[in-house]
Amino acid sequence: MGHRVTLIPGEGIGPEIMRCVQQVIEALQLNVEWETTVAGQEALAKTGRALPEEVLDSLRRNRVGLKGPIGTPIGEGFVSVNVSIRKALDLFVSLRPVKNRPGIASRYENVDLVIVRENTEGMYSGLEHEVVPGVVESLKIISRPACERIVDFAFKFARDHGRKKVTAVHKANIMKMSDGLFLEVARGIAPNYPGISYDERIVDAAAMKLVRYPERYDVLVMENLYGDILSDVAAGLVGGLGVVPGANLGKDCAVFEAVHGSAPDIAGKGIANPMAMLLSAAMMLRHLNETDGAERVERAIDLAIADGKATPDIGGLGNTASFTQAIIERL
Repeated sequence: MGHRVTLIPGEGIGPEIMRCVQQVIEALQLNVEWETTVAGQEALAKTGRALPEEVLDSLRRNRVGLKGPIGTPIGEGFVSVNVSIRKALDLFVSLRPVKNRPGIASRYENVDLVIVRENTEGMYSGLEHEVVPGVVESLKIISRPACERIVDFAFKFARDHGRKKVTAVHKANIMKMSDGLFLEVARGIAPNYPGISYDERIVDAAAMKLVRYPERYDVLVMENLYGDILSDVAAGLVGGLGVVPGANLGKDCAVFEAVHGSAPDIAGKGIANPMAMLLSAAMMLRHLNETDGAERVERAIDLAIADGKATPDIGGLGNTASFTQAIIERL
């Protein structure tokens, strides 16, 4: 059975590392057909929109997408393409598995945790206005239905993947109504999963404990802003954003992405690390029930790293092309 996937190469190093993914999946001899679309600055210049409707139509039609990094202007310019895709397609789950990989230098061992982040509400609702000159108000939106579905997803994920504990991360000591609602929902859902233990951590304490005892965490569920920050903290525990995958999941669609930036300073130099993009593609293959292919990709990456074939940012002597070829040879 074939798979049709929307491909968004992205910007900067995005097209380079996406070509690596296509080469690896072709080497797996899987029947994947790519429908390539464009978003970001290039799309803005051509169509006047950073996220053309054609991209969303393709994702709705194919129900699966693979996206490279797309930059977002800071303090001005167009709205984040990433946020816009998540809202338009109601991709309410940001899923970030974080684990040590063989051969990747890290200060920590035995890290194997999953960040489950609510993807559509919270401080990223984008509802801002200037009250009076020099005073800006930004609204944090938390709803019971959104809390229920993200917490329930976290517990189901833990149950289905042999995980033992779910930790709700919050700031309900200060934001008693909004984060209080999140905790109320979490406490109500936890008893529905008797095989999974449940605990809670205030977000600042969770950040501190992540960098002291990361091995104590399993699945962490939280609202949008906390998840954005703590998922990057967690990535730093195992080698950085270049070695962890990401997925955005909804009821009807899933978009898998490298979570690092577009790195325009090294674009075109042939030294970009494709590992995060490849691991995200492996997550996509599992979603498509191509589990064997996903496992082969992950094993081949580990073997190539162990043989010193990786890019210099993770301790190897290779470049983008040679690292990709080494992975293909080890499939």
